[in-house]
Amino acid sequence: MRQMELAAIADTIKILNDDDALELFKKTLPGASFLQLQDTTNEVRDEALRALDVLRQTGGRRGLRIDLIAVALRAKKVDFTKVIKMIDDFVVLLGKEQQDDNHKKEFCEKQFDLADDKKKVLERSVSDLEKALEEHKEAVQTLADEIKALGDGIYEMDKEVAIATEQRKEEHAEFSSTLAANTAAVELIEFAKNRMNKFYNPKLYKPPPKRELTEEERITLNMGGTLAPTAPPGGIAGTGVGFMQAKAAPPPPPAAPKAYSKKSGESAGVIGMMDGMIKDVNLEIQQMKLEEKDAQEEYEIMVNEAADKRAADTLSIDQKEAQKADLEDTIVKTEDKKAAEEAELMATKQYIAELHAECDWLLSNFDERKEKRANEIDALKKAKAVLSGADYSLVQVTHKAALRRHA
Repeated sequence: MRQMELAAIADTIKILNDDDALELFKKTLPGASFLQLQDTTNEVRDEALRALDVLRQTGGRRGLRIDLIAVALRAKKVDFTKVIKMIDDFVVLLGKEQQDDNHKKEFCEKQFDLADDKKKVLERSVSDLEKALEEHKEAVQTLADEIKALGDGIYEMDKEVAIATEQRKEEHAEFSSTLAANTAAVELIEFAKNRMNKFYNPKLYKPPPKRELTEEERITLNMGGTLAPTAPPGGIAGTGVGFMQAKAAPPPPPAAPKAYSKKSGESAGVIGMMDGMIKDVNLEIQQMKLEEKDAQEEYEIMVNEAADKRAADTLSIDQKEAQKADLEDTIVKTEDKKAAEEAELMATKQYIAELHAECDWLLSNFDERKEKRANEIDALKKAKAVLSGADYSLVQVTHKAALRRHA
């Protein structure tokens, strides 16, 4: 069939190109050259349309502007100059669109990087603030426990000091009472010994000190008056030695007295016994005083150490309470900062979501859009090349037609 078609076309061309046929056409169809010119225009237009139609075959866009160019090419009275200008304008527009896509892609990628970096910084900062808050709260609780422990320790120490003070008072009272009793016993024995010496050893006797007269009594005596009788000494057996103690049961009545005789030897033994008693009591007094002194010194050391520790613990409580107050203030500020950065982080995430909504389609389709736009530009340039070449062909065709008319 193809061979038959080619044979038919060849025969047709041979018939139409015959010299007699051409001479006949000159007489009968003087506008045949213009028909040839119209056929050439149609061929150029069809070739340009085919160049544009490549977009449909390659998956390119067939937008409104290309359709307008196609409509313009299909017009009966087509002006290739205007169509070429339409193509040039569209190529410029496509280039601007591609430039806009490039800028938008660069903007999106840059904003994604900046927003992602900011999000990471904020997330790290919020995490650090959460850790700091946890540490601060643990430190506050630790300080509160330490303050309570110090307060409890001061309370217990004060209670122990009070108990020790009460015990020391009781020990001192017992010491004072025993010392008074021992001192009174020594004085009483000394008094008894002195009384015996008055009889048995007059040289060792110590008379009582003379009474010191008051100013009023001296004036009375100087004026020839008499003094009131002196009250007998009180105390034990009128000795003037006083000591309160429980009264013992009265002793049995004494035996009948024998004939008097001065017993110097026996009195010496009694006085010696008294000296021994005095020595024993004095030793006991000396031991008691040493024990009292040691006990008092230990008590004072304990009280002073307790006072020092109390002062140190009180100062520590004040310092820890100040630290606790500072930490609590820091916690409030840290919580405020954390809330602010969480709000900023939320806003950043929202901005990233908006960027995805705005940019994801472009970024995922950028290469495809660029390729299709390049195909469009290539097709348009081919169409323009066809039309631009058509201008030159039309000039040649017009020139040939004019030559034929002159011939």
